[in-house]
Amino acid sequence: IVLEAVKQYWRAFQYADDSLKKDREIVIEAVRQDGYALQYADDSLKKDREIVLEAVRKNGYALRFADDSLKKDREIVLEAVKKDGLELWYADDSLKKDREIVLEAVKKKAVNQYWYALGYADDSLKKDREIVLEAVRQSRHALQFADASLKNDPDFMRTVQSIIDNQNAP
Repeated sequence: IVLEAVKQYWRAFQYADDSLKKDREIVIEAVRQDGYALQYADDSLKKDREIVLEAVRKNGYALRFADDSLKKDREIVLEAVKKDGLELWYADDSLKKDREIVLEAVKKKAVNQYWYALGYADDSLKKDREIVLEAVRQSRHALQFADASLKNDPDFMRTVQSIIDNQNAP
């Protein structure tokens, strides 16, 4: 009955008995509809790589609910930041140094004006011109997280100004 209810609307999973939140088939069905459903799964299934990968592919926000061991999984984190760059915050620190992951994260426009993926990147990548410029293309406010060496580079700042001018052009 619960599986059929979840197939029709994933939120039904939220109200299932705890014993059913351990049922792999029900959890997979729920996260296939919306990765946010991972929040309600039993902790044992938050360690299941297949379930977590499916969840973050649907909703990057699901990374928040994954077991810490899977926040070190490069493929899972990459899929999460492709959906929502701010999920870099929940990635293991080792992956905040991964150039490809950080670049993918900063490509996403910030949904909240006070949070920028660049702010969660390792300091070493806040010196990376390409990453910082991509972040600035999404929001000029991301520049606040750039390394001082870039902010003190006149050529770099001219490039930034050009990006900002293009953003403001009608």
